[in-house]
Formats: sequence, C-alpha cells, structure tokens
Amino acid sequence: MFTTIPGSDLPYHVKTSSKITVVGVGNVGMACAQTCVTEGLVDELALVDIQADKLRGEMLDLQHAAAFLPRVNIMADSDYAVSEGSDICIVTAGARQREGESRLSLLGRNLSLFKSIIPQLVRYSPDTILLIVSNPVDILTYLSWKISGFPPNRVIGTGTNLDSSRLRFLIADKFDVNAHNVHGYMVGEHGDSSVPLWSTLTIANMPVLSICDKDGVKYSRESLQELHKMVVGGAYEVIKLKGYTSWAIGYSTASLVKSLLRDQRRIHPVSVLAKGFYGIDKDVYLSLPSQLGRAGVLGVASVQMIEEERRKLHESSETIWDIQNQLQI
Repeated sequence: MFTTIPGSDLPYHVKTSSKITVVGVGNVGMACAQTCVTEGLVDELALVDIQADKLRGEMLDLQHAAAFLPRVNIMADSDYAVSEGSDICIVTAGARQREGESRLSLLGRNLSLFKSIIPQLVRYSPDTILLIVSNPVDILTYLSWKISGFPPNRVIGTGTNLDSSRLRFLIADKFDVNAHNVHGYMVGEHGDSSVPLWSTLTIANMPVLSICDKDGVKYSRESLQELHKMVVGGAYEVIKLKGYTSWAIGYSTASLVKSLLRDQRRIHPVSVLAKGFYGIDKDVYLSLPSQLGRAGVLGVASVQMIEEERRKLHESSETIWDIQNQLQI
C-alpha cells in the first residue's frame, strides 16, 4: 500500500519529551508556533530570527500566557544554538518580494537565505526532521534536502496539505456537509499547477463526480473546476484582504507536527522527493499522499489516478524541474 522513499533511514530513539524550533517569527512563523503550543504538541519551543527585538517580544508575549497554556518551555535567540536537540525544525523564514522583482530573482534571494539557515539547523540537530513552510515550498524543500545531506524522508514541505483543506472546505460548503466528511487530496506543485484528484474525492464514501452526474444536483463538473481556481487563488484573496496569511497555514503545519511527533501514521499530501513515484523520473519535490510518523515520511501511498490526473501531475513536476534548471540547483 505504501512505498518507502529510496534512501530513507530508520527512526532514531524516541525521546520522552519533544522540542521544535521555528525559524522566522513573522505572521506565519508565530501562527505555527502558537498553534503547536496551544494544542500541547511540544515540551520545548525555540524561536530563531535575526530581528532580536521582535524575537524577544514574541517570546515574552507567548510566555505571558503560561497560565492559560499547556506547560512548555519557550526560548528565543538569534543564535541557532538555541535550536539544539530539536525533533522538528520548522522553517518559515523567507525574503519578501520587492516591487517589480521577478519570481526568479526572489527565488535566488531565498536560496541564499536557506544556504545560511539549513547548515545551522543540521549542526545543532543532526537527527531532526526539517519541515519547510517558506514559499516556493517545493523548490526550497528540494534545496533543503540537498544542503542538509539528510535522507529524503526527513526533509518535508508543507506542500498541498493546506490546499487540500481549502478544497475540502469549499466542497463541504457547496454540499452543506462537515469538512471532516469530505475526503480527497490535491497533489503536485503548491501553486498554479496543483492537481485536484477529483476521481477519488468523496463525501461520506460517495464519489463527488457521481453525485455531480445525478439529476437534480446543481454542481456540475465545470463548477468543480471553478472550485480548483478558488483554491489556487485562496491565499491571494486572503493576502489582498488582510495583508498576509497565517492561521490556516499555522493549523496545517501543526497537523503535520502532530502526525510526526506522535507517530500517528496519518496520510497527508506533503512535498516529498517524488522521483520513482507515479512515473516521475526527475529529482523534484512535490506533494503526494504520504504517511507520516516519527521517522518522517514512512511511505508514499499508491492512489489510483485517471490518465488526465497523472498527466497533470507530470506537467506539475516539469514546471518545478524547469525552475530548478533556471536556477541551476
């Protein structure tokens, strides 16, 4: 049912306490940190950022809520030594796009940033799992894998985990059901070329496409494609309205941390090394339904795809591959 990523290593000894590090205390980083603390997922939280005043302020703000939170030791420093012994290192840091700056130029600056971040995390936590949130997440996760020298099962990107949640919300809203009863994934690039797996999307075990084909159902296959556009544009809409995204990616990241630290072996569509799966023959990271546990990615699920979905997945991998080639990474 699941296939192990070639080059994966075995889990190391499981500790009785847990520690995570969040690199970057912007809106996304603090949403990830706050959600993990609130849900009682960690015993120790380390925050790292180059902005010393903001970093200390965010640490104090969380510490002052100690009476209302599960017990957790919160620390912060611009020195990566504070991250020592982390079970998971969450990277949310990234350069902001300048006015008129091309995507490739922005990517180049983020690549330089990651070349300074990842070696420090590896130095202080050689057994950690790297969880990359910064965008473009697929390419930066690939870069993190290359820089770290880690086995691929311990370098993961948040990928389309949030995209899939947005899709499930929209489907649930359209059909007036609970999102927990909508099951399905988006795969591929976290971006415009993402692929919704309509053929296996279900509501209470009923295929959504079959529901749409029945008389009296006003949501056609064409309207489902519109939902995909809404998913892709979801982040842009939030940014336009409030200036940034934070809470949804925070909860999405916390769900991954929970599956990893607690060895839940849940299936998440996350960015993994995709070579060798679904006919992909290039070294690219993109989202595939993957089982997560204490060792990281335990395996990639063999989900049935129709020919159109498989073709779009390959197109998505080519999109990422082309960008990697332009950046010569």
